[in-house]
Amino acid sequence: MGVLFTETGPTAHAHTVRIDLLLADDFVLTEVAGIVDVLMIANRVSVKTVFEWRYLSLTGGIKHSRTGVMIDTHPIGPRPDVEYLFVLGNSDPHNIALSVRQHVSNYTFRNAQVFLLAEAASRYIREAGDEAGAHTTHWENSAMMQEGQGVHQLRGALAVQDGAVVTCAGMEATVDVTLGLIGRYVSAAAKMTVADILLHEKIRDFGTQQPFGGAGIAQTGDPELDMCLELMQANIEEPLPINELVRVLGMSNRSLERKFRMILGTTPNTYYREMRLSRANNLLLNTTLSIREIGLACGFGGGFSGLYKRFFGVTPLAVRKQHRVGRPKSRA
Repeated sequence: MGVLFTETGPTAHAHTVRIDLLLADDFVLTEVAGIVDVLMIANRVSVKTVFEWRYLSLTGGIKHSRTGVMIDTHPIGPRPDVEYLFVLGNSDPHNIALSVRQHVSNYTFRNAQVFLLAEAASRYIREAGDEAGAHTTHWENSAMMQEGQGVHQLRGALAVQDGAVVTCAGMEATVDVTLGLIGRYVSAAAKMTVADILLHEKIRDFGTQQPFGGAGIAQTGDPELDMCLELMQANIEEPLPINELVRVLGMSNRSLERKFRMILGTTPNTYYREMRLSRANNLLLNTTLSIREIGLACGFGGGFSGLYKRFFGVTPLAVRKQHRVGRPKSRA
């Protein structure tokens, strides 16, 4: 059994900033911590209660994360009276509980700002029908939306503000977004102290590009290797031959292979193939694209099913069938 979390926000004061966290079963625990830990430490650093928060859900009651952690929630009401709402991302992107457009409207109508994280942002973008360029979501969701639903021009930023609604990448970027929020109410020194306590080395602004699929990649510290990974990521559908990569990088095959083995513990070809297989797996589980279309979208012109089975130990068709059977009945 997981740990039971109850409402742990501090006691309210007239001048406190009030924040609601809306979550559902399969909520992402990383994002809960990215909000609540920042608020809790900000209160400690400020030596007074600056922020209070509460956990809400559509129905109230205990909600479970995929990790087994449980949070006791209150049912969301029709007349919110807080300054901010965070709608948490979800391990099940099809969870119908992410469909919260009416609640978003209720909050923004009463001058609250709404932060939609990851899958909650994706659901909002699809349902609102807004201009895609005005929003962002986690790069995995963005890739799925582009391949599976024809949604294009989503930004690769950590967060994008459109009026009172902020769509966000979620995951660890939640810490950056929440640090930005507390910076409106505490001093710059207090905000930096919170980041230091979290060992959060650099506070990224909204416009920072997401690593990997968001147009950047996680940095290895080696400029040539980082450039190579960027080229691989930019050429998923039509993979570049290794000879072409080394030509662009101005180095030899042997030098590139040495860097991959020393820093990443693999070869360039293996890394490139596994990167494309990971993208294929995301599309397989989260879109309705045919297996052939997924193979082509990830640079596998033929033999995709066989390669997938050799790598994952099961065929893509079996994975898709198993995933559909295992979907909760609440899925849209």
